[in-house]
Amino acid sequence: MGKLLCNDDKLVWNDRSSNGRKMKKYHLRRKDKALTDEAEIEHLLCSAPYITLAMCSEGAPYLAVFNHGYDAQHRRIYFHCAREGRKIDVLSANPRVCGIAFEDLGYLHGMCDHAYRSVMFEGTVRFIEELNEKRAALELMIRQQEREPEKVITQKLNPDSIRNVTVGVVEIEEISGKEAVAD
Repeated sequence: MGKLLCNDDKLVWNDRSSNGRKMKKYHLRRKDKALTDEAEIEHLLCSAPYITLAMCSEGAPYLAVFNHGYDAQHRRIYFHCAREGRKIDVLSANPRVCGIAFEDLGYLHGMCDHAYRSVMFEGTVRFIEELNEKRAALELMIRQQEREPEKVITQKLNPDSIRNVTVGVVEIEEISGKEAVAD
């Protein structure tokens, strides 16, 4: 594992926006809070009980919380949701997302501060249709979230349940970590 490096530039221009306009890319202002170890970032993405995804459609923001699974080999985050509803509509209209996995380490009494570790990511969502890929994604999520994953996989994953759930994948394009821990 290597280190993720911080950019010393004030801002970098980026052409990834969905409407073709250039977007400012901000750097982490407090480099002393940068979480740069890839193993720690991957551990947080695997161990966080949920992620929050920010999305936007027709100029309106939308924020949703998801159970998830992180595939470090392919830099992907899998999530599941119902087959229809606002999340599906928003992500179908604009698959660009920004998300965060967060570890709350508690308020630091007497210091007027809060300890935490977080990983922020940006990427594009696609929905998985192929049943074997869906099953693999659901198994990954179960293995990372459940205490007894084999039991849950045996009881809950069957062809009907796999067909009846929507599985999305965030293809991560940018990632950064930040932490504020007690001294």
